[in-house]
Amino acid sequence: QVQLVESGGGLVQPGGSLRLSCAASGSSFSVNVMGWYRQAPGKQRELVAAISGGGTANYADSVKGRFTVSRINARTVKLQMNNLKPEDTAVYYCNANTFGGYVYWGQGTQVTVSS
Repeated sequence: QVQLVESGGGLVQPGGSLRLSCAASGSSFSVNVMGWYRQAPGKQRELVAAISGGGTANYADSVKGRFTVSRINARTVKLQMNNLKPEDTAVYYCNANTFGGYVYWGQGTQVTVSS
């Protein structure tokens, strides 16, 4: 079992920045890829960014050049979000995939971009 705890959401004006953090506990030694998804009202959950244990990252086209995902260690992943836009407003979920093929989710943190 892996437990994920997120922090760092909030309200920010367009053009501002936020940083999200996610810490894994439990059997976190088995975690392979960690990342972030988001879900806006009335929309499907979508991948924002993900990073492997080896540091290979991939991003949604809509956030390339603005967001940066980093793996601090085997248990912690951060998402630096710059130049935020109103369309970035969503609940952001931390995601972890284990080598055994299990998928875990955090509880979600709200990000609101509004003037």
